[in-house]
Amino acid sequence: MSEREYFACLGRRPGMFVGTASSFHQLTAFLTGYDQHAMRHGGQGLTGWHEWLVGGRGRSCNHAWPGQVLHIALPEGWNNIADLPPKDEKHAIKVLFQLLDEFAAEREASPGAQNSD
Repeated sequence: MSEREYFACLGRRPGMFVGTASSFHQLTAFLTGYDQHAMRHGGQGLTGWHEWLVGGRGRSCNHAWPGQVLHIALPEGWNNIADLPPKDEKHAIKVLFQLLDEFAAEREASPGAQNSD
């Protein structure tokens, strides 16, 4: 299974992986753990993800990649990443998986891309 396929699977059934389908904070924590595991075992993980997000926005800030995703999903801002209003939470999760799909598709299409089939 490629990383793109894995992210799509996670996006379809996030509650199966983190216990709740509506927690942006828990999903980003899960993905951070996924990234660390992949890198420790020779995979790409989310290498380049933060830079890709910053490049897509055209500006940088001090936020880690979850904050970058929220800047894209909720440009009007937010108060607490761990306690988003339900409507914002749902939208942020949707945008997260759209962005992950775009990122993974671009990485797959680039020469020398590594897939973990």
